[in-house]
Amino acid sequence: MDDKAKILLVDDREENLIALEAILSSLDQDLVRARSGEEALKALLTDEYAVILLDVVMPGMDGFETARDIKRRKKTRDLPIIFLTAVNSDPDYAFRGYAAGAVDFISKPFDPWVLRAKVSVFVELHNKNKQLRDQTTLLREQAALLREQATLLKARPAKAPRDAERPRDAPPGRVGDRLVSVEEQAEIVGKRAPASLRGEFEELDRRLADLRHALNGDDPAS
Repeated sequence: MDDKAKILLVDDREENLIALEAILSSLDQDLVRARSGEEALKALLTDEYAVILLDVVMPGMDGFETARDIKRRKKTRDLPIIFLTAVNSDPDYAFRGYAAGAVDFISKPFDPWVLRAKVSVFVELHNKNKQLRDQTTLLREQAALLREQATLLKARPAKAPRDAERPRDAPPGRVGDRLVSVEEQAEIVGKRAPASLRGEFEELDRRLADLRHALNGDDPAS
């Protein structure tokens, strides 16, 4: 499985793309080229990217128009965009760039250390968010499995718990032990989750609470 993040490089000039690749190659990530705004938008349809380096001045769709289209799409609206501009660019470029959704500007010629440092921050953030999404998916799958096991448990004749020291609010048996484990994992992961994943964790918490009520024989409404 390839765990490398994808970085989209958008520039109509070959020499600029070569320079970007040379500077960023040490990050050991997947560098994807796009020679126009239209080509960049097509690339975003099929793959997930950590960050976009986007040239401002390009024939056809310029960087501002491309950025606005990226931000209109639900799938890519939160994708960080770093604009690439010439040193003698119009002072109005910065205002227009931030209005279009840019998170930063980098002037040409690039300072290799600054460029790598800024890109690496977004790569790290992307990887952490991906890890949290994967953990959320795993927790959701575990909760679904526990719900199935709880249904089977309730269908069987009741048995006295063998562990006299089990907490009063803990469901009996292995299903209860696994539920406690999933609840603990959800709490840990939830504390690190970004705002974009809060809704998913709130839904997961509700499902876990319903499952605990079901195992304990409680009435959730009481």
